[in-house]
Amino acid sequence: MATQAKRPRVSGGRPARGSPLATAPYPPLAQVAVSRQGTVAGYGMVAQESVQPGELLFAVPRAALLSQHTCSIGGLLEQERGALQSQSGWVPLLLALLHELQSPASSWRPYFALWPELGRMEHPMFWPEEERRRLLQGTGVPEAVEKDLANIRSEYYSIVLPFMEAHPDLFNPRVRSLELYQQLVALVMAYSFQEPLEEEEDEKEPNSPLMVPAADILNHLANHNANLEYSANYLRMVATQPIPKGHEIFNTYGQMANWQLIHMYGFVEPYPGNTDDTADIQMVTVREAALQGTKVEAERLLLYERWDFLCKLEMVGEEGAFVIGREEVLTEEELMTTLKVLCMPAEEFREFKDQDGWRDEREEDSLTITNISKLKASWRQLLRDSVLLTLQTYATDLKAEQDLLSNEEVYARLSCREQQALQLRYGQKMILHQWLELTS
Repeated sequence: MATQAKRPRVSGGRPARGSPLATAPYPPLAQVAVSRQGTVAGYGMVAQESVQPGELLFAVPRAALLSQHTCSIGGLLEQERGALQSQSGWVPLLLALLHELQSPASSWRPYFALWPELGRMEHPMFWPEEERRRLLQGTGVPEAVEKDLANIRSEYYSIVLPFMEAHPDLFNPRVRSLELYQQLVALVMAYSFQEPLEEEEDEKEPNSPLMVPAADILNHLANHNANLEYSANYLRMVATQPIPKGHEIFNTYGQMANWQLIHMYGFVEPYPGNTDDTADIQMVTVREAALQGTKVEAERLLLYERWDFLCKLEMVGEEGAFVIGREEVLTEEELMTTLKVLCMPAEEFREFKDQDGWRDEREEDSLTITNISKLKASWRQLLRDSVLLTLQTYATDLKAEQDLLSNEEVYARLSCREQQALQLRYGQKMILHQWLELTS
């Protein structure tokens, strides 16, 4: 089944002379073309000729990028940089977009014509709350969206609106809207790029997001066949696999689980396509599972003492999660240490605590999918109980999902949102049920 990513709408014609896009190859080369046909979504890029790995698909000059530095109020945004700091780090770019959108003379207007319709974006933040909770319960998405909405509202009223009101000559009243700001946050979430830091810059703050015309047309697959490369004067999209004539060109948005894809982009990769998919076990769920095994108050108090010690070691937290992939545990050290501390005999824990958590790394096997069956029985039981508790957070069980997916007629009658949510839940449950089998 095709991936249903929501991408920009087609707009006919070339960019006007004098606009930043006039210097960008759009479509860039004879080898590729923007098309509604042959793509997994309503819009994408396909190869018109066979392409070999390493071939340049197109290049976007840095002059064509839209960012807080290249917009027409870049100087003001830089001058006010301190006042525009926020948790997201996106405020300057969002203000740049708000200004350019309402400016009749903006040289970015041809680019805006290629954007998706802002009022029809499929991010879960735009779903009715009841629908979001009903379809996505247990996946972690409703909780992430609620945090997003609270942060967007706070950011808008504390930073963005005061800035626009302080510069009424630059922002007319029609763009002073929380609704529009939320839509632009979703657009930046789905369509912006973030230039990676150099290795020697790892300690620096991440680069600010920027909009990259042409590159934002490409849809995503975990098994992608193209990748964006950064250089001093250009951003280049380069083939990473052979691409036959007529096949779609896919970029990667990163190694992203389906819950991240639907949260940030409004789509998922149908099972089993997303090899980067994961399932989360909330850290507090492991604590709850361990508490189930206590019988007296002294045991419960000792367990809380163990948990507090894990918090001190920064292995767990009240809002953290252990991340389980199809082949490996992405939070291996944290989960390994948690199992060890919660399951070790009381006297051993006292000694372990006195040593501030120091241990000989050679004394245990690493926690991998293939090694789960070799773990101590107490560890496997705690893992199993944690998985069972996690599965209880979903509104439906795995069999119900399998029945829907196996009935093509019934599946076809589901709405797009229902299909996306079903694929998300099913992928997570398949990972969790694999763990049930491994820990039995």
